[in-house]
Amino acid sequence: MSESVAPAGGVVVGRERLSRVAVAVTFFCHGLFFAAWAAHIPHVKAALGLSAGELGVVLLAAPLGVVSALALAARLLPRWGSRRAVRGAVLGYCLAGVLVGLAPSAPALFAALFAWGAFQAVLDMAMNTQGIAVERLAHRRLMSGLHGCWSLGAFSGAALGAAAVGAGISLTAQQVMLTIPIVLVVGTLSLWMVDDVPAAPPDESTDGHAANRPGTRRRLILSGTILTLAAIAFAGLLCEGAAADWSAVYLRTGLHTSAGYAGLAYTAFSLAMVAVRLSGNRLTTRFRLDRLLPALAAVATVGITSGLIADSPLAGILGFACLGVGLGSIVPNTFSAAGRVPGAEVGASVSTVAALSYSGFVFGPPLIGALAAVVTLRFALLLLPLLTATITVLTARTRALA
Repeated sequence: MSESVAPAGGVVVGRERLSRVAVAVTFFCHGLFFAAWAAHIPHVKAALGLSAGELGVVLLAAPLGVVSALALAARLLPRWGSRRAVRGAVLGYCLAGVLVGLAPSAPALFAALFAWGAFQAVLDMAMNTQGIAVERLAHRRLMSGLHGCWSLGAFSGAALGAAAVGAGISLTAQQVMLTIPIVLVVGTLSLWMVDDVPAAPPDESTDGHAANRPGTRRRLILSGTILTLAAIAFAGLLCEGAAADWSAVYLRTGLHTSAGYAGLAYTAFSLAMVAVRLSGNRLTTRFRLDRLLPALAAVATVGITSGLIADSPLAGILGFACLGVGLGSIVPNTFSAAGRVPGAEVGASVSTVAALSYSGFVFGPPLIGALAAVVTLRFALLLLPLLTATITVLTARTRALA
């Protein structure tokens, strides 16, 4: 009797392990393919004869595609399931990436980047939804580590793209060489992905049958809990976008450092985020989210405020590192919490939080630029500690994170 039970337990454990590997590799490949093209942007600009302003408009296509597709992802995921969505989205994501390299003109590049951003969004939501399903299967928190895998993929992609440029490999050739293994690996590993978790039972105040009606589902998705989680993620992503676009500029022009030294600000921010995300599974298992996330956000608030007030490049770098510490676990855990909202479909609720929050990443850097034109960049960047302080309060008070 015991001989027949042991293999069954081993099969369950093995399936859980394989599903964890499958979703982790998907996160890594998403980040790898996303970041690998960045080093080619100057060559694309020169090949198409684009001015700096024209390039800026064209590059806006990808984030617009992301935001536009998230509403579609909210409808598709409950119908298709994240496993099928991953398979279709990774194929579209890679093929659209190849089209980016083949674009012969600025309008064609805009269209290709828009499509690439749209497939990127669907894959992003599908793999996050699958991550929540694997969390439920494993009975442990995994989202911070999965987002850490994405960050590692992005680092690897940036290095690979730079190496390809140095070796004289074109963007199209690079994208094709990446597409084949990514589609094969993710497509194969998707066989071990698990079924999505069903919607959690509705609250006592919500009738079980009524929760399945479209109007009730919309009210659940746009509930106060979902909107609060979206606000937290919005603030976090706005700070991420501002750090990506303005940290080096602040050190270079505001503190008059060298270009190489200025780049250390974003490097410190990124490395701090990766460190927090890779250790996030243990941290979120050991500490309650409504205590851990406010504590990390408080570190960000104090650190970035001190870094901006002090007239020192080293203080600025340390300030952005503290900002990375505070933001590292925000998006993974707000997405995971959205997947646990009672009565709402996991894919729909995660997509809703993403759709409402990703606009912060898109419009945050222009907002900082507009404020800097009115005051100074240093005062404009003081918006960041205001947002992290807001995150501190909201994460401490949000029931979904308790």
